[in-house]
Amino acid sequence: MGNMIDGGEIIARMIKQEGVSHIFTLSGGHVQNIYEGCLNNDIGIIDTRHEQSAGHAADGYSRITFKPGVAVVTAGPGVTDVVTAVANAYQASSPMVVIGGRSPLRQYDMGSLQDIELLDVMKPITKWAQTVYETRRLPYYMAMAFREAMTGRYGPTFLQVPSDVLFGRVDEDSLEWPRNYRVTGEIMGDPELIKQAAKLIREAEKPMVMAGSGVFWHRAHRELAEFARAADVPVYTNAMGRGTLRQDNPNFFSLSRKPAFAQADVIVILGTPIDFRLKYGRPPAWNPAAKVIQIDIDPRDIGRNRDFTIGIEANIRQALLQLTSEIGKAEHKEWMTYLRGLENQADEQRSYFMNSDAVPIHPLRLCKEIAEFVDDDTIVVGDGGDIVALAASVLPINNPGQWMDPGPFGTLGVGTGFCMAAAVAAPEKKVLMVNGDGTFGLNGFDFDTFVRFKMPIVSVVGNDRCWHQIYVGQKAQYGPGRTPATLLGDNARYDKVVEGLGGHGEFVEHPEQIRAAIERAFASGKPACVNVIMDPEPAGVKGGYEFK
Repeated sequence: MGNMIDGGEIIARMIKQEGVSHIFTLSGGHVQNIYEGCLNNDIGIIDTRHEQSAGHAADGYSRITFKPGVAVVTAGPGVTDVVTAVANAYQASSPMVVIGGRSPLRQYDMGSLQDIELLDVMKPITKWAQTVYETRRLPYYMAMAFREAMTGRYGPTFLQVPSDVLFGRVDEDSLEWPRNYRVTGEIMGDPELIKQAAKLIREAEKPMVMAGSGVFWHRAHRELAEFARAADVPVYTNAMGRGTLRQDNPNFFSLSRKPAFAQADVIVILGTPIDFRLKYGRPPAWNPAAKVIQIDIDPRDIGRNRDFTIGIEANIRQALLQLTSEIGKAEHKEWMTYLRGLENQADEQRSYFMNSDAVPIHPLRLCKEIAEFVDDDTIVVGDGGDIVALAASVLPINNPGQWMDPGPFGTLGVGTGFCMAAAVAAPEKKVLMVNGDGTFGLNGFDFDTFVRFKMPIVSVVGNDRCWHQIYVGQKAQYGPGRTPATLLGDNARYDKVVEGLGGHGEFVEHPEQIRAAIERAFASGKPACVNVIMDPEPAGVKGGYEFK
């Protein structure tokens, strides 16, 4: 008879086999022996102040490492607390595995502590959700969870483990351990469709490329640059696609996206859904006569909201390699020159506000100052609405994975989880978080987690004392004084909150104070908050801080 091990040890060994270095959790009795298994297998345990943060951290870990992030949450409210993070990962196609506790099988439906069935809650927001009913089957269920998360279009999975299954003990020698349980090959595009797409791009007068998260997840940044050069096309990026093309690349464009969509005759969509961010592909935002080439690993997203001319199911990296080989060399000099002129014009217009000395501080001035601290060794986490949208257009994001934001679900509160993931998965990097003041209130108490684990995260809070995206729309529609539920405290000192938790705080009211305050924050070596008072109604921008 061999060594007797419990379910916590089994789960930890399967996590270790995936090369995952840390789990993210909030302590709970239903799952506590998983912690023991992690200690036995040298897996780090980061315990947060809310399960939502643990889920966001698992999401962030997957984005940085290309490995499945793992969140471990206790039964009942532990699982319900992580739901928002799981939904965000599902919409962002992040491969994470959530292990949830459950009351013992022998006490199902008896009213035991935190006894509630949550599979029906998790199934709509995961790729796969199951309960395991036998301890010896845990290796296979963990393999299934990892396989589902990391194949096809990535996404979260959920494994519910009743406590008597988790604490059950089995003979180690009687277990079968899955080793090779998921494929790693890349799917190529149909060669005939690739030829047709290359011909359309080559013969187009005004082609453009929209590169999204699929480019990032398929590690296709080099192939994107090579394709853009060969095809001579402007490339715009969104979501995790930011950073997959360097901003000094002559094919990189950002400020002319709106006129490009309205005028392009061929639009290439790479690994991003045609959703609200792309105006659903509808006119007048898109040229109604434009031919659409849509490439995605998931064929269910191809043709959604907008008919395609050519739809290609493929790994983005492979499709770009094929297109570059097929296209040879194209030229769209006149179109590129026209768009670059629009970019330069927009940049000149916004530079006035980026250099503004106005008080309260203009958000574009704040973004300009933040940009001075972002280099290739900085990971930037955007957690908020308006200020994050502006920061995304201003900060120098030049590497894949350097920028992380919620993605299409638009979840506020992702920041602290993403930051702690960056701190453990890329400890050699600086981590800078751009917060809205509303967002800070959601998971700001996880600065305590930063302090406990000595994570020198620097947060810059753009404090406009309101939920600005909502405030602007309400005021425009209903008039001044009729903006309930949008105003926040004038005297909220988020910097003092962080100081009280053991971090470093800075309070900024004048633009000339910004740079020194951020310098001190980084130099402190502590988790830090730079609380910057911004203009709630800045000139030169409109609702949602979209640049005019």
